[in-house]
Amino acid sequence: MTLDFTPENVPVPVGHYIGGTLVTPAGEREIDVNRPSDGKFFASIPDASADTVDHAVSGALRAAKESGWSTCAPRERTRALYRWAELIEQDVVLLQLESACSTRPVTLAKSGDVASAAETIRFFAELADKEGGDHFATCHSKLGFSAAEPYGVIGAITPWNFPLSMAAWKCGPALATGNAIVIKPSEMTPFSTVRLAELAVLAGIPSGVLNVIHGLGATAGAQLVAHPAVGKISFTGSPVTGAAIMTNAANNGIKPVTLELGGKSPQLVFEKVNDLAQVASCISGGFTGNAGQVCVAGTRLIVHKNIADELIEKIQQNIVRCEPGLTWNSASRYSPIINKPQADKIHSIVCHAREQGADILTGGTFFPETGNGAFYRPTLIAGVTNDMDVVCREVFGPVLTIQTFTDEDEGIALANDTVYGLAAGVYTRDLSQGMRAIRAIEAGTVWVNRYGRSQDFIIPTGGFKMSGIGKDLGRAAMEACQRYKSVLIDF
Repeated sequence: MTLDFTPENVPVPVGHYIGGTLVTPAGEREIDVNRPSDGKFFASIPDASADTVDHAVSGALRAAKESGWSTCAPRERTRALYRWAELIEQDVVLLQLESACSTRPVTLAKSGDVASAAETIRFFAELADKEGGDHFATCHSKLGFSAAEPYGVIGAITPWNFPLSMAAWKCGPALATGNAIVIKPSEMTPFSTVRLAELAVLAGIPSGVLNVIHGLGATAGAQLVAHPAVGKISFTGSPVTGAAIMTNAANNGIKPVTLELGGKSPQLVFEKVNDLAQVASCISGGFTGNAGQVCVAGTRLIVHKNIADELIEKIQQNIVRCEPGLTWNSASRYSPIINKPQADKIHSIVCHAREQGADILTGGTFFPETGNGAFYRPTLIAGVTNDMDVVCREVFGPVLTIQTFTDEDEGIALANDTVYGLAAGVYTRDLSQGMRAIRAIEAGTVWVNRYGRSQDFIIPTGGFKMSGIGKDLGRAAMEACQRYKSVLIDF
């Protein structure tokens, strides 16, 4: 059965999704949403007003209480979340909305994004009755324990690069712990999140517990963060926006925030590795996946001088296989850039690097004849220094800079010479060397002899330095969606 489809035939859920119903309030500004593959208009969304945000948040709080979602036995939530995961995997409309409206080719969205979203929900469903406080050792005549409680309403703001996966990351732990959630997807990729919420109601999650509002970050997003009934905020996006959210949250009632922000992640290759071809494959995937539009993209190759030439040649052999294609064609594997302004930004940074004396080994241009879609060639840049924009700035495109080193300390110093600290890759067959690198590299995630996340949702993810605070996934995400009350009882 082919996954090919015609985007014009996909039913688009237009409007905010509040209380189990699509809502389009009069007077709200409309925002056009265009398809990344061909730049064509897809549908419009409303920019939520303060009244709409209040309607969503107050309704979510009420629904969580009146439906019993916050107070029911955790296994009841588990069963509903399991049903939701099944519907996510089976729903063709969800898959097609994710593919047509985002940069995710349909075949990869099916095996990756949709499958991952379903498994994320299952993972947190399984934890629902296993994370909820602790007993403390006290004297014999007392009982001390901590009681976990939901915040009530969690506000979530998700990015455009992996709309479905990121929505599942936010919704899974929030709902499993008995919270309601109001989520604002990116205005560039909003529709799969609405369909996700519709499926939640079909699965038995009470109407109003999961709500979706649309709009710009500066309007709808800022109002969601500032709302006094929102107990906690979870955000994935840029450091600039993350800082604004922290300020907003502090200025409007002091509430906790989880922030997964940008990255400029190194891929550090030592001289002695097991299989240079395999290393080249990992590195290639690490910066070309989703056309480099990944927070954890490994866009800085730091390689031992003695193997640099051979490794670069193998990487070049890999990336010539990247060919553009419409996301709704099942043969497509390489993603478009989300829109023309973002593509122009990527190209501008590459051109500036050339002006500064860097050497463009491969790429540095757009693919020709791709209609109105923006497909950028995988690009390798050598002869760079750490003060160049292309090295120190998050490009968010398929651009890999190359630097060489001659000893371990120099390689680790180059890896750490960044304001970011989201992820890193280390390649070596020397276990001791690998362990030293793990300890020394300042990043929230370090992969060894691989690059990229797995389906092990128990492993938390989050950044150091300007890459954010707090964790998504794992037990840490469950804990972050609960507040803990200390109790001491005298007998």
